[in-house]
Amino acid sequence: MAIGSLLVAAPAFAQTDPNEIIVTGRGLDAPPGEAAYDVVVIPRERLTATASNRLEDALRDAAGVAQFRRSDSRSAHPTSQGVTLRGLGGNASSRALVMLDGVPQTDPFGGWVAFPAYLPERLAAVRITRGGGSGYAGPGALAGTIDLTSGSPENLGPLQLRAAYGSRDSMDATALASAKLGGGFVTVAGQYARGDGFIPVVAEDRGPADRAAPYEQASLALRGVVDLGGGAELQTNVSGFTDLRDRGVDFTRVASDGADASIRIVKNGGWGWSALAYLQTRQFASGFASVNDTRTAASPTLDQYNVPATGMGGRVEIAPPIGGGITLRLGSDVRHVSGRTRELYTFVAGTPTRRRVAGGESATLGGFFDASYEAGALTLNAGGRLDRWTITDGSLVERPLAGGAALTDLAFADRSGTEATGRVGLAFAAGQVTLRTAAYRGWRLPTLNELYRPFRVGADATAANAALDPERLTGAEIGLDWRLAPALTLRATGYWNRLDDAIANVTLANGPGAFPGVGFVSAAGVYRQRQNLDAVEARGVELDGRFEAGPVSLSASYAFADSRVHASGVAAALDGLRPAQTAQHQASATLAWHRGDRGASLTARYASPQFEDDQNSRELADALTFDAVAALPLTRSLVAEARAENLTDARVEAGISGPGVVERATPRTLWLGLRYRLR
Repeated sequence: MAIGSLLVAAPAFAQTDPNEIIVTGRGLDAPPGEAAYDVVVIPRERLTATASNRLEDALRDAAGVAQFRRSDSRSAHPTSQGVTLRGLGGNASSRALVMLDGVPQTDPFGGWVAFPAYLPERLAAVRITRGGGSGYAGPGALAGTIDLTSGSPENLGPLQLRAAYGSRDSMDATALASAKLGGGFVTVAGQYARGDGFIPVVAEDRGPADRAAPYEQASLALRGVVDLGGGAELQTNVSGFTDLRDRGVDFTRVASDGADASIRIVKNGGWGWSALAYLQTRQFASGFASVNDTRTAASPTLDQYNVPATGMGGRVEIAPPIGGGITLRLGSDVRHVSGRTRELYTFVAGTPTRRRVAGGESATLGGFFDASYEAGALTLNAGGRLDRWTITDGSLVERPLAGGAALTDLAFADRSGTEATGRVGLAFAAGQVTLRTAAYRGWRLPTLNELYRPFRVGADATAANAALDPERLTGAEIGLDWRLAPALTLRATGYWNRLDDAIANVTLANGPGAFPGVGFVSAAGVYRQRQNLDAVEARGVELDGRFEAGPVSLSASYAFADSRVHASGVAAALDGLRPAQTAQHQASATLAWHRGDRGASLTARYASPQFEDDQNSRELADALTFDAVAALPLTRSLVAEARAENLTDARVEAGISGPGVVERATPRTLWLGLRYRLR
């Protein structure tokens, strides 16, 4: 019930006969060279034992993993849920590569992560690689890789049902079922959650316009694995989700939904190989509002009524049996995304007067290799990628709803480029200590959201920028893994990262006034545009440890990040400042006792102060929270559960608007529920 082993790979499936091929539902094994990098594995036992039953909460066990804002997927705006690591900041698009069974999971249009789509209980494990560049996993892994692995019947069991009732009339219900069929298996996982929500604005700042922000979310995932013989298996996945949220004032309803399908053939043993194809569809809609100074009334400012997006791609790779301590993977991957934002803006007396349609397409095509060499205590790794990218069919059309000529009719020039990236690493095992060092380069293409979609937060407005360049990262790290005793392991890593052409929301002017790409901004707001900074440079330390003695375990993780902006030109005022929404210190610790179905745990998390904005003028206070979980068996198959999020009701500040209005993350939330497991 804690972070899990810090030094081992995801759980393997037992084989009773060394010559027998077992259908696993997994991809090709991670190469031995992963030992050279800073890898944390969160096991299934921890994924299923968080107080919130939310994947984003479990990921925070690895300090340094952060979303753009501190809120979770019940109250945050979905577009703020990009994931990054190592203090690199962001602008809501992920700087980490998130994958599920080999398929990229960030939104095709915006690069954020639809966390309500992922029921933690349907996963076998999560493998987090901090840093490491793109590697064989794919482009986009600037800050690291988060690899989600689906569970099998060995993990899920034949049937599990779970239901809980919580604060503010909340409900959380999940169901999992699996069955072995011949040489394969099928799994089904579903979740439904709803709640009346809390008022996001803190008590001293709210007014009559502020109200609770309800949510309603559901997901369903079907998976089948078939033995094709000869060590090959066919894996199929179909999943979907729907997510309705409200931001706590009128005209701010948010709706997003999506569906994914993938098919993968994996051959293990001898000449290993895999082939993957996938399709993703997303739909997003969001309203934005401004609230008057006395917070007595809200008025609509922007209605992004339809933002559809599609992602499709594939991947092929081979792992030839070279021998002699050498492991090699060669392959190619492709991903194409397209999307358009359709929105109504320039509201007069509560009625929109203009329509904007903007969007485009982008694609990456890459080839990669990854080679590992093991010689006694020494493990070497080298990998590289060559990617070709294109941004095409970009356009912006703005028209008055009353009819007449277009106010804006732009077709942006198509762009393309080539990126060469790679990584090298070394691990040396000296008794109980393993020394590691690595260096890497990675890159990320701007998302369609960054290129084409403007947005608002309160009175502040941010314009898109169709001329953004890709981000490019150079990094190095050194670390050690120390197993002091069978029950105690420690890991320490120091790193340096430089992210050139970092994309950020840059303040250009204060309201009132009408500004390109967003329209009118009031005197209480500021006007920003997404721009490439010269760089964001981060230096830091990551510490992880685990102690386990019988039923008792203690896991802890700490991350220190000294991040600074390098900027010139119109962004020169930001030079030397910290990136927005980047905490210098993050820590997490879990003390747990577990025996069979009986158990209890207490989790503490800390985040130091961080700045809401690029100019470091609005500081979010630090936050210390405690979560608790307890389970008591009632029968052989039925367990009673009690969960508490933010047990002390600490104030976790998630945002500060231009007038200084503070928004908070989840307050104290208590749950009582039952879990049934078919034995």
